[in-house]
Amino acid sequence: MNFRNTSTIAAIMLLSFAFDIEPLNGFYDGAENNPPNVVFILADDLGWRDLSNEGSSFYESPHIDRIANEGMKFTRGYATCQVCSPSRASLMTGKYPARLNITDWIGAAEGAQWKRNTKLLPATYNHELPAEDETLAEAFQAAGYRTFFAGKWHLGGEGSLPTDHGFEFNIGGHHRGSPPGGYFSPYSNPEMESGPKGELLPLRLGQETVKFIEQHKNEPFFAYLSFYSVHGPIQTTEKLWKKYRDKATQLGDAPESRFLIDRTTPVRQVQDNPLYAGMVESMDDAVGMVLATLDRLDLADNTIVVFTSDNGGVSAGDGKATSNLPLRGGKGRQWEGGIREPFYIKWPGSTTTGQQCDTPVIGTDLYPTLLELAGLPLRPDQHLDGLSLVPLLEGQTLPARPLFWHYPHYGNQGGEPSSIITRGKWKLIHYLEDQRYELYDIDADISETNNVLDQHPEIQESLARELKSWIAEMDARQPSVNPNFDLKKQQKEMINIRDKQKPSLERQHSQFLKPSFKPPQGWWEETGK
Repeated sequence: MNFRNTSTIAAIMLLSFAFDIEPLNGFYDGAENNPPNVVFILADDLGWRDLSNEGSSFYESPHIDRIANEGMKFTRGYATCQVCSPSRASLMTGKYPARLNITDWIGAAEGAQWKRNTKLLPATYNHELPAEDETLAEAFQAAGYRTFFAGKWHLGGEGSLPTDHGFEFNIGGHHRGSPPGGYFSPYSNPEMESGPKGELLPLRLGQETVKFIEQHKNEPFFAYLSFYSVHGPIQTTEKLWKKYRDKATQLGDAPESRFLIDRTTPVRQVQDNPLYAGMVESMDDAVGMVLATLDRLDLADNTIVVFTSDNGGVSAGDGKATSNLPLRGGKGRQWEGGIREPFYIKWPGSTTTGQQCDTPVIGTDLYPTLLELAGLPLRPDQHLDGLSLVPLLEGQTLPARPLFWHYPHYGNQGGEPSSIITRGKWKLIHYLEDQRYELYDIDADISETNNVLDQHPEIQESLARELKSWIAEMDARQPSVNPNFDLKKQQKEMINIRDKQKPSLERQHSQFLKPSFKPPQGWWEETGK
């Protein structure tokens, strides 16, 4: 076990846990002074509207909904980036991606490696979580918690795996961002043994988490269940495909068009993909396993449960599987669909259920929030960019503050290099290709269709100064000019998107709902569901 930066006080806490000594006052509160457990559940690529409690009439998520219904739902909860590795790094460290210089998914081409025909070359970035940062897992480990990780890591390989950053146990976390063998066993995962042929990955990760909880039910634990779901490849069982194909048919006639070209790429406008819906249900079933285990072991009343996602839904990339409407865009893109997430906290001692909070919050806030909920000392020199949300959980307020994003990349979903600031209802996007701005009133225009820049020049100027100052404070890396950019070639590419790619997508996605649909070899595996 790695007890890097363990303090004397933490050592005393370890002894108190081991010998049932009453802990130091002020470190945690709860039944009989038991430190609360933590179950942190992170989805991959799950959009804000991909859950039934968030308004989807197609997907079904009763177990994840339960977390929102028994805790607090933050209606303006954000990931710190529109793609995965940066936002995951923020959750682990309490720092913005720009401060960490992890601003793209790890493995993406950068600088001169970039071969696409774009105006800029993406900025370079760090390819692993910094060893000098004390992660959220290390903070809990130092306080005597047993720490467990299952699922997607994507924050570095050998030397920067979960076990190098505070997790005692690691099931499946490695350098890859998508499941190397797909969602059915055998998984081809170097950090997890395959199960019986046809075993479904999210259910396996749920079972591994259950096993950890059962084995450590008498010790304080920090369990981090990080699903690969619902990242591509978009795969589900035949049984679930049929369930949601039938449901889509019952909901009404198929739309004439499922895709809209929004600036640079086709974006899905309809939730009726039965393969993706099956993935949502399987992940929800795995969450249900974990919640049922907490109930069965009488741990639910002393366990903090967090649920969120790492970036917006896959409306424009990785299978173009969902729609985030009324939010514009999705994963990889600079609008709300790319960064707004389901964001729920259920905690011991809550006196009301089903609370909602419209204060904007962000992934960096979860590090200090969990420390404070557990009665552990905050680490302000570490979680520099987060605020504890405990005042909001207690019905109070937080000081007004801006939130920031910096994505000097293009990604695989049509996103444009940009920096963003939100303050209250205002959102300013600064595009790095040509230095233009867009200004939106998010309260009045959640779909970001009305750029009000000309009506509010004073707001634009104020937010632009604040954003520029933040970029300088972060010493944020910037893209560079691409000397090989060809404007005529770009124009031909856009014609191809309109005339070939979009019609092809329409045909492909309509096939998913045909009774004769057969996926590629190996998808249809019976899992007993």
